[in-house]
Amino acid sequence: MALLAGCAANDGTGSKTASAGTKAPPPGMNKGYSHDPFPSTYRAYPGRPTLITNVTVLDGEGGRVDNGQVLFRDGKIVAVGQNLDAGGADVIDGQGKWVTPGIIDIHSHLGDYPSPSVDALSDGNEATAPVTAEVWAEHSVWPQDPGFSRALANGGVTTLQILPGSANLMGGRSVTLKNVYARTMQGMKFPGAPYGLKMACGENPKRVYGGKGRAPSTRMGNVAVNRATWAKAAEYRRKWDKYETDGGDAPTRDIQMDTLRGVLSGEILVHNHCYRADEMAIVMDMAKEFGYQVSTFHHAVESYKIADLLKANGVCSAVWADWYGFKMESYDAVTENLAILDKEGACAMIHSDDANGIQRLNQEVAKAMAAGRRAGMTITPEHAWTWLSYNPAKAMGIAEQTGSLKPGKMADVVLWNGDPFSVYTRPERVWIDGALMYDMNNPKMRPVADFELGQPGEGDVK
Repeated sequence: MALLAGCAANDGTGSKTASAGTKAPPPGMNKGYSHDPFPSTYRAYPGRPTLITNVTVLDGEGGRVDNGQVLFRDGKIVAVGQNLDAGGADVIDGQGKWVTPGIIDIHSHLGDYPSPSVDALSDGNEATAPVTAEVWAEHSVWPQDPGFSRALANGGVTTLQILPGSANLMGGRSVTLKNVYARTMQGMKFPGAPYGLKMACGENPKRVYGGKGRAPSTRMGNVAVNRATWAKAAEYRRKWDKYETDGGDAPTRDIQMDTLRGVLSGEILVHNHCYRADEMAIVMDMAKEFGYQVSTFHHAVESYKIADLLKANGVCSAVWADWYGFKMESYDAVTENLAILDKEGACAMIHSDDANGIQRLNQEVAKAMAAGRRAGMTITPEHAWTWLSYNPAKAMGIAEQTGSLKPGKMADVVLWNGDPFSVYTRPERVWIDGALMYDMNNPKMRPVADFELGQPGEGDVK
């Protein structure tokens, strides 16, 4: 009714009540529950118009410009090329240096497992039931985790997805953050980024709950509990869809089922921890049975065995370069995994799952690129950078906003002091939404978390 009143008020004739094409919303629509009760309050830091010149540019989507330039203004990329008009922007001569989009880590636990790593700060795994889809990783994020600034200064990471842990079949919601300093989690929250649901198959859930003498204790138990839960979610979704369409009494609210309804309606993306190829195939069939889409398999050490299935199902793989062998399901790894997936046309990317690894994801991709080349594959640096920014942006549903240096996108930019695939190279400056957040040559631009104040080495060891 409010919508109709608004239309009438704007009509200006004093006689029309609503345009002929305006329809009243269904009687229960938007009356059930808020889908965004903890909204982003992120505001970009102030920046200055900037032109970086004389650099090698990798645009994040496979493009490269030698002796190139990057211009950004008002928080957005304006142009990438040569002979650009500075138009009054600050000019940085980057002779001999490289510029890339900021790195995006699709799998991090920063803030949920902050430093120092002590039990009092361990808030990433609600390991009290095999299904805890009701928990949200953002409610454990500690914005003062020094790991955020280390990922920024050492790794050039500008965006990251924080996932709950993998003890559970359905571990809860993820949250996507801009890697900026903020007092609250909402101040870091990437505006408009879709939520994810963290799922896990394999050894973790069957070990954790089988060890407690309850289901699941086997892989078939994993699938059985998942299917029973999805069946319940489908019924929950049906009731709410009917209420929103037809009105009447609202169904009883279930916070856990809210998340699964979001998955079934395509509002929330599935990020599924899974190592073995055969289990990934089963998960994809289960997704078809209940009508949802898996965005990405994480840790997927055996993805190379089913690259064709992953491509056919439109499912991405987030992998390590050479981290394997720490449990039985992680043994059958090959260092060419990422390169093989890419060669076969499946979506693939690097990820960290680690507070130290997130500081060197560029070097992890260098290792994956080298392994592919040794196997005879042609992989250019400009293509390999898609594994660090554009592909994770696609898998997280934010590629329209960031992940590459295309005009109109967020100016999330890293100036490297050399070839970013060299172990000797570091980020020299990092901008987020066009705001300079780190400058290795300016002590005042070296981030120090509240926790680090007064600590030995403060501000000069990152």
